[in-house]
Amino acid sequence: MNKVDKPDAFDLGAMRQKASQAATDPDTSNGPTEPVEISALARQIAGQYSDVNYSPSIIIGQLRFLEFFSLFAIALAANFFFALAPYDHLMSSAINGFASAALALVLMQVADCYDVSILRTPMRFMGRVLASWMAAVAMTALVNLLFFTNDAHYRMVLAACFLLGAAYLFIERNLIGFAIRRWARNGVMERRAVIIGGGKPAKDLIRALEQQPENDIRICGIFDDRNAQRSPDMIAGYPKLGTVAELVEFARLAHIDMLIISLPLSAEARIMQLLKMLWVLPVDIRLAAHSNNLRFRPRAYSHVGAVPLLDILDKPIRDWDSVAKRAFDIFFSLLALALLWPVFIGAAIAVKMNSKGPVFFVQKRHGFNNEIINVLKFRSMYTEMSDPTARNAVTKNDPRVTSVGRFIRKTSIDELPQIFNVLRGDLSLVGPRPHAILGQTRDKLYGDVVEGYFARHRVKPGVTGWAQINGWRGEIDTDDKIKFRTAYDLYYIENWSLLFDLKILFLTPIRLLNTENAY
Repeated sequence: MNKVDKPDAFDLGAMRQKASQAATDPDTSNGPTEPVEISALARQIAGQYSDVNYSPSIIIGQLRFLEFFSLFAIALAANFFFALAPYDHLMSSAINGFASAALALVLMQVADCYDVSILRTPMRFMGRVLASWMAAVAMTALVNLLFFTNDAHYRMVLAACFLLGAAYLFIERNLIGFAIRRWARNGVMERRAVIIGGGKPAKDLIRALEQQPENDIRICGIFDDRNAQRSPDMIAGYPKLGTVAELVEFARLAHIDMLIISLPLSAEARIMQLLKMLWVLPVDIRLAAHSNNLRFRPRAYSHVGAVPLLDILDKPIRDWDSVAKRAFDIFFSLLALALLWPVFIGAAIAVKMNSKGPVFFVQKRHGFNNEIINVLKFRSMYTEMSDPTARNAVTKNDPRVTSVGRFIRKTSIDELPQIFNVLRGDLSLVGPRPHAILGQTRDKLYGDVVEGYFARHRVKPGVTGWAQINGWRGEIDTDDKIKFRTAYDLYYIENWSLLFDLKILFLTPIRLLNTENAY
């Protein structure tokens, strides 16, 4: 960004750097670690948004897959029904169909045929869709006629392919448009947003959003620390639900996608204070820029219609990344079950024969977005001495641990049943380890030791993680141990990739040979 783009009073790059610094500094202040009681109205509204909604990018991606495979299937069907010897030309028809479908998707993408606004009103833009399909079939036909075949009968197959594909796209696009309009009304496909800051700036932002025909934002409420005299309880028809501290708890109860800070850019100190409190949440954080005269480079913005928003922080592992990570989890979990089932059976028999009680032990732990999940383990303690809350951490030569328990804890075999948690969706294979809800070091809860602790919960917790393979596992008996674990977890979140997950997964059995801190 050059000096003409911004004055010295506001540095977007510096703000982003300061905000993201919290992701690698566990000592960064981020507000209260204990849940704050929210009002009855805020709790009621949070309940209305407790169900997960569908991201527009996910639905558009699914539409691309649907159209590609449908057009490919139509090309094969045209060959089967209109070719004189369909089986003789099956391979060439498959190649041509694949090429036509792929080209059609590329051309429709270039023509913006996958924008939500165009999908919502398909008849206005049907010409773009059909022209893209016609160009794709024409290019495929030209290559074939120039280099492969000049059979007149083949031209009839291509004509049938185009007509059938055009009819399909016409019908399918109209059905999709109807569905998108319905999903938008019912709240299935929307981005749920909370506005931070009241008064006239919030009112102007709401009015600007409401005037956008392509608006997919549903405003769930307003949060502001100022009193009713400076910030009214009702702004543009939306209620003020509480303070910013209460917003942290509200966002953990409701599935919120975005926080929009409606403050002037000149209030940089206040904006930074808000970011330090809110970065622990798994949401996009945007700064309203519609009323500011400053203009940054286009890539600094996202837009709702014509309303510009400055992108400050993004939700980690979002949209198709989350789909890819889920597929990764399911594939390697099933592979692990196929390879390790003898270990499961042997461990279960050993636990049952070693002491009275159930084979499995269920413990409540913090999951994604600070939700409480039930984590499954092989029981390693005597039943009557078990500590479901994990208030008292296991120590060296702990009398509560059985002889089999010591072995399965040192080798981490006791954690293997968490693969079922992965398949159920509570855990990921790789991520920050889920800690017990009352986990503590000495007499202090982890959240009281590390102020950025709950930012670990911006992603789904894992069976193994970056901290574990770097030696931070086992007993947490000092403040430094939980600080370093948190620092490694936050590094993982900020630098996530599937290759990073794969590296951690394959290093796990090697690094677990070091059992120094596992009791």
